[in-house]
Amino acid sequence: MRGRLAVWTAVGALVLLHFVLHVGLGVGRGAPDLLTLALLLAAREVRIGTAAWIGLAFGLLEDSLSVVSFGANAVSLTVVGLLGAVTRDLFVGDSLRFLVSYFILGKWVRDLVTWLMMGEGLRQPFVNQVVVHGFVGGVYAAAVGVVIVMVLRGSREVRR
Repeated sequence: MRGRLAVWTAVGALVLLHFVLHVGLGVGRGAPDLLTLALLLAAREVRIGTAAWIGLAFGLLEDSLSVVSFGANAVSLTVVGLLGAVTRDLFVGDSLRFLVSYFILGKWVRDLVTWLMMGEGLRQPFVNQVVVHGFVGGVYAAAVGVVIVMVLRGSREVRR
């Protein structure tokens, strides 16, 4: 039970930190996508429907700050939440290799779906926005995510 509490505390802290960095401090692409990272961590703890609802809520929070492409983040984070929860049933355990690929692919899928949902006038070229920025952002999020998971694992092992 304490392990789950630690995960949910980390999810809440990541959501708060995401908005502080991106909105409060205006760091933009210099900060990792902590909202997607929080969703991916939460999706491994809950069922598919709950993960989709969490993704929708996170997406609406993100979209409330963006007037030009309202709904794109809600759809993309809902899809990421669904797919993230499915991985719990398909992949047992959390090896380092799995976590890195899980975080990279999760961020990349978010960028892909967001790009598809945006209007033509808002899109950057596919290669630039999805392939390059999606992959680099995924690696950045994976680095942060792996550190967070290792800290959470360490706190679980200390309690045992």
